Amino acid sequence: MPVVEVRNLKNRKVGEVELLDTVFAAPVNPNLLYEAVKHYQACQRRGSASTKTRGEVRGGGRKPWRQKGTGRARAGSIRSPIWKGGGIAFGPKPRDYSYRLPKKIIKGALKSALSQKYKEGKVLVVNELKLEQPKTRELIQVIEKLGLESSVLIIDSHENRNLKLSAGNIPQVKVTENRRLNVYDIMKYDTLLFSKGAIEELKEVWGE
Repeated sequence: MPVVEVRNLKNRKVGEVELLDTVFAAPVNPNLLYEAVKHYQACQRRGSASTKTRGEVRGGGRKPWRQKGTGRARAGSIRSPIWKGGGIAFGPKPRDYSYRLPKKIIKGALKSALSQKYKEGKVLVVNELKLEQPKTRELIQVIEKLGLESSVLIIDSHENRNLKLSAGNIPQVKVTENRRLNVYDIMKYDTLLFSKGAIEELKEVWGE
């Protein structure tokens, strides 16, 4: 069973915690990771792109010239797609890009992503993620003391308001909780910083 050191916010070792084999030492399946990331991005799309067809563009109610005898091509409206200012043929319309992905695939992808991060040595655990007040400066100091110079995904076992507000102005840091953990964020951020409570909660939820 994988073991990770538990540190405090001053980067001092205060113990160890065991990780689940089935979650942090599972086989890494790149296909599942691809499907999960694609699904997440599709569900995030607003799908609000819209264009007007020739029937929706204002004007063009009158035939520009008579059908025959002018020597010019036939034209029924100045709002035809081939005219400047005309409608758009086969343009985008508002739509929903989201789709359902089987829970088994999502679960397998999460295990693959967490296992990949553990193999890379990018999983850190602290005893608690408690800030007395929401201050960006304090969180930056904590991150520096822990030696985290790249992007960080912070995972707690519950909604940590002070921590979330403190991270709001730091571009390379995101705070989430176990129930909102997703493959896209795990793969996007370089390091995963768990609270010990989040690890214990994972054991309860994913224990098999």
